[in-house]
Amino acid sequence: MNDQADGERRISTREAAELLGVKPATVYAYVSRGQLTSRRDPVGRGSSFDAREVEALALRSRREAAAPPGAELSVRTSLTLIEPDRYYFRGVDAVELASRYRYEEVAEWLWTGTLPRGARFTAPPQALAAARRAVAALPEHSGPIDRLRVATAAAAVADPLRFDLSAEAVLGSARCLIPTLVGALPEVGPAGWRGDGRLARQLWSRLTAHEPDPDALAVLDLALTLLIDHDLAASTLAVRVAASARAHPYAAVSAGLGVLEGPLHGAAGRLAHRMLVEALEQGGAAPVVADHLRAGRRVPGLGHRLYEGEDPRATALFARLEGVPQAGPALAAAREVVATASARRGGLHANVDLALAVLTVSCGMPAEAGETVFAVSRTAGWMAHALEEYQERPLRMRPSGQYQGPRPPQPMP
Repeated sequence: MNDQADGERRISTREAAELLGVKPATVYAYVSRGQLTSRRDPVGRGSSFDAREVEALALRSRREAAAPPGAELSVRTSLTLIEPDRYYFRGVDAVELASRYRYEEVAEWLWTGTLPRGARFTAPPQALAAARRAVAALPEHSGPIDRLRVATAAAAVADPLRFDLSAEAVLGSARCLIPTLVGALPEVGPAGWRGDGRLARQLWSRLTAHEPDPDALAVLDLALTLLIDHDLAASTLAVRVAASARAHPYAAVSAGLGVLEGPLHGAAGRLAHRMLVEALEQGGAAPVVADHLRAGRRVPGLGHRLYEGEDPRATALFARLEGVPQAGPALAAAREVVATASARRGGLHANVDLALAVLTVSCGMPAEAGETVFAVSRTAGWMAHALEEYQERPLRMRPSGQYQGPRPPQPMP
């Protein structure tokens, strides 16, 4: 073992292998994966290693080896804590935070732990122009996630600093990407409604041709804020895997958007929207719920495995929707859905998808509007998780496969 003048302890490859309990060749495999860093020994022929880095890797390896078989992947995070009846952003009640601060301000809280009043995000002209051109080239039947994925890729190409993974650079990308995504979506309402530059106001004209009233706009901003993060949902895990491989933040967001294309994550809002529209057309929720059950389908907008009662995000949105006159019929239909479905099966409660559907139905938005709101909002959370993951050792999310195929050697086919 070598003691350096600056106090750093350097050890040889053999000593590192002994500490890790592996062969010397495996030590260099750790180097190639980015789990260890080596330095050429100026005196000898081999390499030397930082003893503290090797000891830390050995400790992690022992912890991973001690994990019970089949244990779920656990990821350290300081962002969101979920309890049976509420959730928190950096230790602060998320519903209270969303009720007092706007989307951009809460995004900054999640990213930096500070809450700057009046925070605004601005899209860089070059990135916005590139994203708009790319989205405009898509077929008319393209969905919101299609558009957002293409806009993300275009914004990435327009950013020559996208490979800079320093916290400052990633924060800059986050503040630019979110308004770029919104600005790249085709407008439905008059451009004059863009108003004061708040993200919710900009998004409104991409979702509906209805003129925004302050109460409805406040509900949209609340929805954006409540949905920013929700621990390690499937899309968020994909983002962290990409960031673990040191993909740039735009690529990490693209990974999250790719998961939203699946029918099991992100699409429930569209189903809940259509169910409410059908309930309003038929004059009641009972026949609609009965049709879902008869077909063996889940009733959308009900239940959440992480909450014992009603989803706190739904509770907050329902309470705010009470003050929006045009939301009355859809709100009544949603409550009838819950009451009808719970009549035979107790313990069914509304989740955020049903509450979001009340907003989209009552404000003349299309069925896919909930997906758009979810994806735009969650981009801030994905960026927060990417920021965290860039501080971890690279390529740490590498689970081992459980091979179930025929044992070798097998005859050549």
